[in-house]
Order: sequence, then C-alpha cells, then structure tokens
Amino acid sequence: MNSHIKTVLIVGGGFAGMTAALQLSRNGFAVDLVEIDAGWRSYGAGISLHGSTLRVLKQLGLIDRFFEEGFASDGVEMRGPDDRVLVTLPTPRVAGPDIPGGGGIMRPALAKMLSDAVRASSTRVRLGITFTDLHQDADGVTVHFNDGTEGRYDLVIGADGLYSAVRAKIFPHAPKPRFIGQSVWRAVLPKPAGINTVAMWMGPTVKVGLNGVGKDQAYLFLTEDRATNDFVAPETFVETLRGLLERFSSPIIRTIAAELSSEHQIVYRPLEQMLLPRPWSNGRVVLIGDAVHATTPHLAAGACIGIEDAMVLAEELAAAEDILSALSGFEARRWERCRMVVENSGRLADIEIHGGSREEHAAIMQASMKTLAEAI
Repeated sequence: MNSHIKTVLIVGGGFAGMTAALQLSRNGFAVDLVEIDAGWRSYGAGISLHGSTLRVLKQLGLIDRFFEEGFASDGVEMRGPDDRVLVTLPTPRVAGPDIPGGGGIMRPALAKMLSDAVRASSTRVRLGITFTDLHQDADGVTVHFNDGTEGRYDLVIGADGLYSAVRAKIFPHAPKPRFIGQSVWRAVLPKPAGINTVAMWMGPTVKVGLNGVGKDQAYLFLTEDRATNDFVAPETFVETLRGLLERFSSPIIRTIAAELSSEHQIVYRPLEQMLLPRPWSNGRVVLIGDAVHATTPHLAAGACIGIEDAMVLAEELAAAEDILSALSGFEARRWERCRMVVENSGRLADIEIHGGSREEHAAIMQASMKTLAEAI
C-alpha cells in the first residue's frame, strides 16, 4: 500500500465506485463509500460486457458468480434488416481460454454481485449520504456530508456519474453532457431460438440488437434517431417500440414486436456523451467512470471502461511513491483508451444518423473491440 495514502472516500456506489471500493479495500486502504440512494438500487434492463470486463470480474474473484447469473458467448453477428448475417466480428477470449469473449447480465444482478462483495470487504458503506462540500490542503481533504458529519481523507474519488457533483465542484467549467441525436430503447424478453451470441440488425435509420443475459432471457437494445430530446410518455413505450421493431423484415424481430408487452421491462433513454479534457484530477480529488468519460452504448463499453478505471487507479495507488505520481500514472494509462471509446461511439452514432457507410461502421467496431481486448 502507498504509505502516503491511507484513507480514501468514494462518492458514488455505481459499478465504477463499487469496483474501486472493493479493490482498494483489498489492497489495504481504509475506504468509505457514500451513495446518495438509500436503497442502493440499480435501474435498467440488461447490460452487455466485453471480455475485458469479464477479465476484471475474474480478477475480483466474481467470475463464477457471473456465470451463475449471466450469459457469455463469442463473436458479434452484424445482420441486415432481414436475418442475413453480413459479417461476424471476433471477440478475443482475453479473460482466459475457458471464458468467452463477451457476455451479458441484468444490471441489477451485476450491481448486487458487486455490492455483496463490497459489503463483505472492509469498506464502510454509508447509504443515503453524499457530500455537500470539500476543502483541500497539502495534507488531505476535509469533506462535509449531508447528515451534518465530516471526514478527513487522503484521497477523494468522484464516481458519481454523468451529472457528477464532484466534477462540478473541482472543475466548474467542465463541458456539459451533450445529446447526440439518438435515443436507446431497452427491453428484457425470452431468448429467441437460434440466437446464441450477440446479434445486431442494421436498418436504414434504426439498429436493433439482442444479447443473452441468462439461460433463458435476452436483452434487446434499439437505437433510434431523434432530432430533439423530447419527453416520451411511459404509457406509449410498448406501441412506440413495437412500431420501430416492425421496420425490420427479420422474422425474429417481427415475432418479438408481435409479442411485446409492458411485462418486458421497457426502458427509454436519450443518449448523451461527455469527455472531460485532461487533467482528470485536481489535487487530491480524482474522477472515474461516467463522471469523466460518459459514452453512448454503441460499443457497449461504458460500464466496461468505468470498471477498468477503478482497477487501474487501485493499481497505481498501491504502486506509486506519492499521490501525484499515482494520479498521473492513472490518467496516462486511461486517457487514450477512454477517448477512443467515447469518440468512436460518437462516430458510430453519426454513421447511423446520416446513413453512412456500413463498411466503415463494421471497421470501427472491429478496431475498437480489438483495442478493448488489449491489456489495461
């Protein structure tokens, strides 16, 4: 453990924050994690995971738990509006020869897997709590909380998401999240016969995909072009998503459309992105995950790179001689990889919105997945 850093506060109990708490506590740091949601809930449907995320779960000792609840497979099938496979993109087995190159799981299941491990660690978890102010000096950070208490820490980690309050505090002029002109629909449904890996159907203005999230369940995701970020009433979700699915001639997708109902956990979200220019830290406060590089789901890598952030930061803090070199090393290892994900995801969105080259789309996906398979 870095002798200059003993106490760490993590603001935010999402995937990145939980991973940081788990690994830092295992490395011998005294960790407090505060999460504003008193129920520590995880919202949403399924989530796709790259092999690099499975590699981290293996490092954390959670891969067996993942296989109990999730689904893993090799390759990504890119299809036309019908069921014809145009190309299959490889997904290297980076987590080990016996672990497929990608997978999927329900978001609440992944969150519970991580939160159970955090609770079993030495981390002190405080729910319904967040910071109200923080003050730095040469020796540490004094943090005030919304329950009237305060704490003193050697390091504060902001893992509080797209609209990060920590980011607003230490970088008040940071760029704001930007709506990209697309939205995503998600649903959970019975896994269709014949879908054994991730599959995507590319329509003229809509893309739909399926990924397994368990033995019998699949996670459906659909990106829709929208010029403005207007409110969509939940009571219209089934009808609207069905209409979008019916644009495809694929018998698989048309069957899903015909059977779609409110029981399929339909979620709608406008897509926003934000990449904070370097630096990602200010003194003894550092940002990770969506707080610093919020991406759209076109590469299914948002949670992946946030979880990776946490592991790399823990490694640098354990190995470096002082806090500044640790944070500098963290940023140097993360910048290009995270920039690639945000910018390539944005380019994929542009191609989809403007009817660009499918060959370029496939090439960007293949190059991005190859980079994500590299060591972190």
